[in-house]
Amino acid sequence: MTWWAVVRFLHVVSAALWVGGQLTVSLVLMPLARRLLDTDPRAALMKAVGKRFGVFTAAFFLPVQIATGVAIAWHKGVTLASLAEPGYGRLLAAKLALFVLVMIAAALHGWGTTAGRPGFARSMAVASLVGSVGVVLLATGLPAT
Repeated sequence: MTWWAVVRFLHVVSAALWVGGQLTVSLVLMPLARRLLDTDPRAALMKAVGKRFGVFTAAFFLPVQIATGVAIAWHKGVTLASLAEPGYGRLLAAKLALFVLVMIAAALHGWGTTAGRPGFARSMAVASLVGSVGVVLLATGLPAT
């Protein structure tokens, strides 16, 4: 096992925790909370889960994704110019652009929740989740380092 295999492993595990967390909250926790809890306890639970996921994102996910992503790109010899080239460059550029949009949608979801805009917050949560799955799909097309 090489150092780069460890870096890529951390990148993939971090992404899996992020996307898996989103899917778990959306497909497992929310339906159960809606069915089993009254409005106030459900809102308190989901607010606590959201805050915890936000802390996880800021303290672990983003730093690991950025550090390992930059390291992998450096190792592959990626430059700004190469992001416009067909193949690896364009695929990576698309993945990075979608990742930025996902992070914006996730931040707007948090804002919408705290601002009392549940419809907007829900649409941003869905956008973040769908975008995250898109990032993973794009990532599967990138060759291993």
